[in-house]
Amino acid sequence: MLASTSSSSAAPAAADMIKARTYDVFLSFRGEDTRDGFVSHLYKDLCRKNIETFIDSEMLPRGDEISEALLTAIEGARVSVIVFSKDYASSKWCLDELVKIMDYNKCVVPVFYGVDPSDVRNQTGSFADAFAKHEENFKHHVEKVKSWRSALTSAAKLSGWDLKEIRSEATLKDKIVKDVLMKLNRGTSSANLEGLVGVKRRMQKVLSLFQDGFPDFQMLGIWGMGGVETIFLDENGVNLDFENKMKNGSRHQSFFMRCDRVTS
Repeated sequence: MLASTSSSSAAPAAADMIKARTYDVFLSFRGEDTRDGFVSHLYKDLCRKNIETFIDSEMLPRGDEISEALLTAIEGARVSVIVFSKDYASSKWCLDELVKIMDYNKCVVPVFYGVDPSDVRNQTGSFADAFAKHEENFKHHVEKVKSWRSALTSAAKLSGWDLKEIRSEATLKDKIVKDVLMKLNRGTSSANLEGLVGVKRRMQKVLSLFQDGFPDFQMLGIWGMGGVETIFLDENGVNLDFENKMKNGSRHQSFFMRCDRVTS
């Protein structure tokens, strides 16, 4: 009884935490295929780059329909990374997630982990086997099955990453993380300032504080509401400036830390 009480109270708590946060990335994957291997390592790599990433917790309630907590996470995420694996299509929850991701028309990064993109796009191979069962189990819900097929086809047509072409899982993870960073406008190129209203002016103001005439200068703090602008200024403005100084023979060095991640 004690375990039951603990489990039932954990689910609402997890859902409330999701509602209180927004995420950079939503990770969609088939847990039995990739949770304890590729996805767990990818999640850690994303977090190391200060990318707020939602990963489905086993504490979240599972029902006939996708939960409100997951809907909130999908809707709020700026990028969705979908890891298609052999048994992805066998899970109705994965397919429901996928439909919502495609409906919200957010930036989507498909990853083909051990599956051919054409099998996902055309529902052949292991995906055909999965849909044979779905069509039997959901024969009175034809439109639902059609929506699953349509979402798979649309997602597989997008530009993504295929493990069979890259071969190395470590390299694949690196490429995904770099892709996500660029989509979040956190790349290291100053060209990313183009089109961002007001950011260039603010960055120049911050950089004006870095003058060689201030030998006692030790630390600069950027205070403000957490979000793209402050992170962008920190990572792309401050660090790039110091990198340029170091290339020119200066002894300046930089260290970047987000104070909102420090806990007591």
